[in-house]
Amino acid sequence: MENFKSVNILLVEDDPGDQKLIKNSMLEQRMTNKLYIVSTGEEALEYLKKSKEGNSETPWPELILLDLNMPGMGGMEFLRRIKSSEDFNVIPVVILTTSDSEQDIIESYKLQAAGYVRKPVLLDEFCNIAKDISEYWFTLCMRISHRPLSCTKS
Repeated sequence: MENFKSVNILLVEDDPGDQKLIKNSMLEQRMTNKLYIVSTGEEALEYLKKSKEGNSETPWPELILLDLNMPGMGGMEFLRRIKSSEDFNVIPVVILTTSDSEQDIIESYKLQAAGYVRKPVLLDEFCNIAKDISEYWFTLCMRISHRPLSCTKS
């Protein structure tokens, strides 16, 4: 991964243990991508609004990792809102959740999720998931800027 530009990843996850596992798995893989963490769908929307305004503390995410089961605005509602927004609908969102419900999987893809990954339990498995996501999204996929024109700095 050292040959690739570092990208910003927004993790929307309410569980502190899972936040730590994901962060540690990225460190374990020596990924240079920057991880920004919010705990709710509401915080994620606020993050994106600040990011769009060019706030340096909330850089534009090239990928969102989204948990579905959160208090307040759940992941499905967050996904619905950003995919219906012209400002944010181009950001790829990968669902990272404990749910293996067929209904959740179908609904996520209907709402234009870019992928659906069931959360593993062990750190080693998290490391494998982090590696797979990184290799797929940042190596195999053709990437273009997902930043709206209004976010581009002169």
